[in-house]
Amino acid sequence: MESQRGVKQPMSTILANCHVTHLESAIDGTRYDAGLLQSTHEGRPLWVRYDLDGIRGSVTPTDLQSRPPTMWRYQELLPNRSMEDVVSLGEGMSPLLTCPRLGELLGVPGLMVKDESQLPTGSFKARGLCMAITMAKYFGVERIAIPTAGNAGGAAAAYAARAGLEAFVFMPDDTPAINQYECALAGAHTFRVNGLIDACGRIVREGMEEMSWFDLSTLKEPYRIEGKKTMGLELAEQLDWRLPDVIVYPTGGGTGLIGMWKAFQELKELGWLKTDRMPRMVSVQSTGCDPIVQAFDKGLRFAEPVKNAQTMARGIRVPSAVGDFMILDAIRESGGCAISVPEESLLAWMAEATSKEGIPFCPESSACVGAVDSLIRDGWMDRDERVVIFNTGAVQKYTEAIAVDLPEMDCTQAIDWEAFRARCGRDGKA
Repeated sequence: MESQRGVKQPMSTILANCHVTHLESAIDGTRYDAGLLQSTHEGRPLWVRYDLDGIRGSVTPTDLQSRPPTMWRYQELLPNRSMEDVVSLGEGMSPLLTCPRLGELLGVPGLMVKDESQLPTGSFKARGLCMAITMAKYFGVERIAIPTAGNAGGAAAAYAARAGLEAFVFMPDDTPAINQYECALAGAHTFRVNGLIDACGRIVREGMEEMSWFDLSTLKEPYRIEGKKTMGLELAEQLDWRLPDVIVYPTGGGTGLIGMWKAFQELKELGWLKTDRMPRMVSVQSTGCDPIVQAFDKGLRFAEPVKNAQTMARGIRVPSAVGDFMILDAIRESGGCAISVPEESLLAWMAEATSKEGIPFCPESSACVGAVDSLIRDGWMDRDERVVIFNTGAVQKYTEAIAVDLPEMDCTQAIDWEAFRARCGRDGKA
């Protein structure tokens, strides 16, 4: 097990007042003590395992109804020792929105969007990072470092500030400006790197000995998955413990897809689900960076790194994911697929989807809209299926992608309303 740094003092006692039993290597099942700060096994991620029989005897779905509508309502299925340990910015349940106009356009009347843009720091990264920071603080960590494509860095910086931890954030130099500024504003030592996220990750790894920081990279610690898992728990509860037919998810590091599939397995074993049918998981990438799609198409369990990865959807510009086999396992076990969307179509889908429903589709989730269109046209998905797209972040954070030249009006002149209507595409009538 690779050691982690940035720890004030090791914690050797087993977690109390929670149902975690142990940690387990995702690659070969090796067990680790959940009462100690752990990272990876042979460079690969660890699962958090629970006493599901104990959970079944201590809480029911009905019990959840009286709890606050936050991700922490599922406390028995989370690794924190108690609610007093939680580092929170108020992570509410994200809404599950019906999308009739976009669904009509795509030919999927049952289309829904789970809008993660309404979480703290404007993205789904709040779920994973609040849990990772919560556990890091519990184990005595004082300094964290993270490589980021943008939103993860913003969330890490915010939650580190909330917890009183020192944060170091490394991001590619073309990361959206808003992400750069929010990290610095939250007090993180923020650096732009002339490389992609894998180069940022190398800096974090190399600095562990010199800087004694804790590596908070994707899947380099076991708890971010548990935070992201709550997307699946929420979705099940919002659908009255019945799951959709298809989940369409933008995939970079893949923590959310992996976490949701874990959540569904745990819910099934608990007996909380009202159906045995699991959703087909669809992993969506851009043609500019699609290592998971290539591995899926070739029948591989491990993805080959993509060279010269380029996509405006920075969150899915991950040339090599440490949890690649976990993503591919979930896709195949669910009967799902991996699909890439033409990079040049992302802006058009982003504008189309946002204007149809008012939901601020980020570029990554816009790729999912294009994926649904392709899967319907190819016959892989049926019109009568219930389909959920995850909008993983707010498009307002991508100012470079949404910049437009707006027409000007001269308030000192009388307005020619006929010309105005014509310019707006009206038929000349009021």
